[in-house]
Amino acid sequence: MISTLLIIDAMNLIRRIYAVQEKQHGQTDKALIATQTTSVNALKKMLQMHQPTHAICVFDSHAPSWRHHLYPDYKIGRKPIPEFLKNNLSNIQDRFFEIGIDSLVTEDDEADDLIATLANKMSQQKQRAIIVSTDKGFYQLLDTQILIYDYFQNIYSDPLRIKNKMQLTPSQLTDYWAMTGISSSGIKGVEGIGAKGALALLQEFNSLDNLLSHPNTTEIDKRILKVQQHQQDALLAKRLVTLQKNINLGFNLKDLRYIKTQ
Repeated sequence: MISTLLIIDAMNLIRRIYAVQEKQHGQTDKALIATQTTSVNALKKMLQMHQPTHAICVFDSHAPSWRHHLYPDYKIGRKPIPEFLKNNLSNIQDRFFEIGIDSLVTEDDEADDLIATLANKMSQQKQRAIIVSTDKGFYQLLDTQILIYDYFQNIYSDPLRIKNKMQLTPSQLTDYWAMTGISSSGIKGVEGIGAKGALALLQEFNSLDNLLSHPNTTEIDKRILKVQQHQQDALLAKRLVTLQKNINLGFNLKDLRYIKTQ
């Protein structure tokens, strides 16, 4: 029997729901209660829809990660979680637990890396993982065993959809972002190499490594020369955008088994 692990990017889900409730009710208890209720109902719908054998909600610790230490400007412009919501997260986690889903959070790792590790372990075991998130950074993980589900648009992403959408394979995306950067995370990439330029270079050279090792001639494409001249920037950006897949989690898949409580 093939197991299916439903991995919920919890803060991605909750913050989107809270933004709607805060707009309607302001920073009030009513907004928090509505967020909590709506989030729980969303999980119930996904459990019914996906029928997972295992499930987990992964939360950010909101503490600086290894990426912040490596690159101080990481996520520098991103709006922090509202304190009003942050102080209520434990109540939301308790409600998730009541319907049979535990929460995972550590002080040492980002939620994205925890999610990547969980999904990768399922894929390696030829089991199925469904990541619930709107974060495009997870596209790099897609393979025959890993899907991404956007709850708000009711859209699944798989390798074929990303290939059609971005004209690149999931394995090429970290090289693409290494050149373009990711503005929402404060990652600059290579100055002067936009989306079209990065796409063209990867379609020609297939990978950043091939591009960087291309012979430097007098007739070289200026875009190639620019990436080579800013090699360290590109390699730093790639390290930042690449999700870690081998974090020591300290538990087994059986610990995440979903048992319906109601």
